[in-house]
Amino acid sequence: MSLATRRDASELMDADDLDPAVYAAVVADLARVNTVTLAARPTLAFLGRLARGRSRLRILDVGFGDGDMLRRIERWSARRGVRVELVGVDLNPRSEAAAREHTPAGSSIRWITGDYAELADQKWDVIISSLVAHHMTQNELIAFLRFMEANAAAGWFVNDLMRHAMAHRGFPLLAWIARWHHIVRHDGTVSIARSFRPAEWGELLAQAGIVDARVSRVFPFRLCVERRR
Repeated sequence: MSLATRRDASELMDADDLDPAVYAAVVADLARVNTVTLAARPTLAFLGRLARGRSRLRILDVGFGDGDMLRRIERWSARRGVRVELVGVDLNPRSEAAAREHTPAGSSIRWITGDYAELADQKWDVIISSLVAHHMTQNELIAFLRFMEANAAAGWFVNDLMRHAMAHRGFPLLAWIARWHHIVRHDGTVSIARSFRPAEWGELLAQAGIVDARVSRVFPFRLCVERRR
């Protein structure tokens, strides 16, 4: 299939009737995908840049899924001696159940089921998302960019996939070798086809009225959008 334009397709894990236990297994495997593909690395690097000269960061993660990104940030902050307040919000109530199940006792992360828009004007220092942007329509993503621009005092960071033929062909093989859940194999391939290319991010930022964000490619097949104040 052609990847010249972004694909409009649904993913199996987004089905309303998906069993919560299956959903938990899928997002757990997605966390493993993130580990193999070094997904947390660019987000942690961004936070490291922002943490210089700051003693505390209040961070909102939109669309947390399994919660693995916030758990990585919590461990990173402990190593770096950076005080953080970590909050995750996700529309899907199954995400909160999965995140709580996979988060060790003693964690201070706060999980919220709901719409990120309801968390406006709450003095966030940083707003992040990981593997969320490609799930949104163009209008939804523009609204999200405007929300982050208006509510992130120190900066915001989008960590997402890049639509690329090699990734689209290679991911199913990687998923098969790793024996990840069949929904992960299916949805991962669809996600790559639904993701953006650098020029498309430029257009989205322009439509959102944002001029100071930076789009960068990160190995392997990641596109990250960074805004620092």
